[in-house]
Amino acid sequence: MKTIGYAAQSAGDTLAPWEFERRDLRPNDVAMEVLYCGICFTDIHQVQDDWGWGIFPMVPGHEIVGRVTDVGSDVTQFKKGDTVAVGCMVDSCQECDQCHHGEEQFCREGMTLTYAGRDRINGETTQGGYSKHLVCREEFVLRIPEGLDLSRAAPLLCAGITTYSPLRHWNIGPGSQVGVIGLGGLGHMAVKLAVGLGADVTVLSRTEDKEADALDLGADGLLVSSDDAAMESAQSSFDLIIDTIPVKHDLTPYLRLLDINGGLVLVGQIGPIEELDSEPVVMGRRCIVGSAIGGIAETQELIDFCAKKNILPECEIIKIDQVNDALERLKRSDVRYRFVIDMASLAAP
Repeated sequence: MKTIGYAAQSAGDTLAPWEFERRDLRPNDVAMEVLYCGICFTDIHQVQDDWGWGIFPMVPGHEIVGRVTDVGSDVTQFKKGDTVAVGCMVDSCQECDQCHHGEEQFCREGMTLTYAGRDRINGETTQGGYSKHLVCREEFVLRIPEGLDLSRAAPLLCAGITTYSPLRHWNIGPGSQVGVIGLGGLGHMAVKLAVGLGADVTVLSRTEDKEADALDLGADGLLVSSDDAAMESAQSSFDLIIDTIPVKHDLTPYLRLLDINGGLVLVGQIGPIEELDSEPVVMGRRCIVGSAIGGIAETQELIDFCAKKNILPECEIIKIDQVNDALERLKRSDVRYRFVIDMASLAAP
């Protein structure tokens, strides 16, 4: 299938139109026209090759909503015309203990990334959703419930599941005390989802200027992390803190905010962390953990939950030719709170 996308030809390049081919359908494949694709900070890291994982040319995009155009002969769950979604992964071994547990993101052989990955069968580079068409293994395609706003649903496939998964793992519900560090694409979804699960939610920010936004999103309050007296008063307050900051930072001040057995979950940063003081960890049986997206079943659960509760990200819809400007704005946190590309603005080849 000949298609077109916006690609970086090498690390650090601006994105530009690029024609390429999607693979022929295998018996268990679903082909789709991409309708909307969210922009994630991961796309910036990957295009810049910050993590050293980049494979170029690269078509980013792993928050994808589309419409099925064709299915392979063995596909049973989808048909032409269905509205579907694809997130951060498009394959896994399907045989290991983690895949059998429904946590394909932790596949022992490694999940296949939606872009900048290698196809498990032919070894070709996977290309993402900043494109007109996508082909994906049936088991990694998700169903979009009727009535969900398609133009705002795409970020659920990364920002949504990345924050929902730790909330579910920690059994967050009514009476839970949840803190959210950072109020960007991930943070605002963490707030909405924790509130939707019934928790009391506090946003942690360096300044007071996000208080009105935090309250508008449903949070119960804002804690200014640069206010030493407020931080001291808030010690041992939270069962769970979701840390969405995407760059290296000091975790120690946040550990003291956790109650006994509380968890600080890193979902924003990959890489080295600042040197830690172990005292608040040891003396409160507190833990620092990471969390990476969620399995396919859990992602479908999230989508269904959001449809039932009418929980959707706050989005700015753009055309594909605005994508480079959007990436620069995202670096400056100049968006409330997620960019979504309307792929109707990309002409078919």
